[in-house]
Amino acid sequence: MDVKAPATIPYFLQEQIRELIVDGSIRPGQPLREQELEQRFGTSRSPIREALRLLELSGLVAHIQRKGFRVTLYTEAQIRHLYQLRAELEAYCIRQAAEAADLAPLLAELRVHDAAIGAALASGDGRAAIASACAFYLAAARSTGNTPLAGMLSKLYEQIEPLRYLLARQALPFSGIQACTGGVIEALAGRDVERAANLTRSYLADVLPSVVEAYRHASLQDAEELAPRYGRA
Repeated sequence: MDVKAPATIPYFLQEQIRELIVDGSIRPGQPLREQELEQRFGTSRSPIREALRLLELSGLVAHIQRKGFRVTLYTEAQIRHLYQLRAELEAYCIRQAAEAADLAPLLAELRVHDAAIGAALASGDGRAAIASACAFYLAAARSTGNTPLAGMLSKLYEQIEPLRYLLARQALPFSGIQACTGGVIEALAGRDVERAANLTRSYLADVLPSVVEAYRHASLQDAEELAPRYGRA
């Protein structure tokens, strides 16, 4: 069903277009044609363009001179860099969180998120599993009181969500994320900080090849030749 939006709410449009990118309705590298988006949302070009600029700031959209906006198309090297950065940020969050004198409140919160991951995996809800995994590490970041760290991690999660969702759709039953988060909780409870940090790194190193392959498969089709997938039916 098409969604109507007031022409003065680019942030609303930003979220709607973002969902189309994350769930694969618009493929990596595919042009974001303003006229088609206008027709879908029943609005004028100005708020559409502002929404696309907001998405450009988050890294999900790129603007190419004289060609307009497109969904960001990552190289394999860029994907590896993003995931290596994620691994280091998450490991750093765990290390910083472990410096607290009393870890009981954080461990209780992490167990809630870990249980949510398990429930999402059991029901096949990839988006919920992704959201709960993000919340797990953001809880560790926020427990440190380091606002820039939490903000940086949150922005990175937003940028790589399409990559994670592609993997979740293709390999959700085989995901080892809960083995990782459960192990992190166990290691933190025993104050084994290095093991907790290394579990995070190891998990991301293990899934990275699958992320690269899932993204390669999704971007194989030439976006220019695809029929519009986000206009009116």
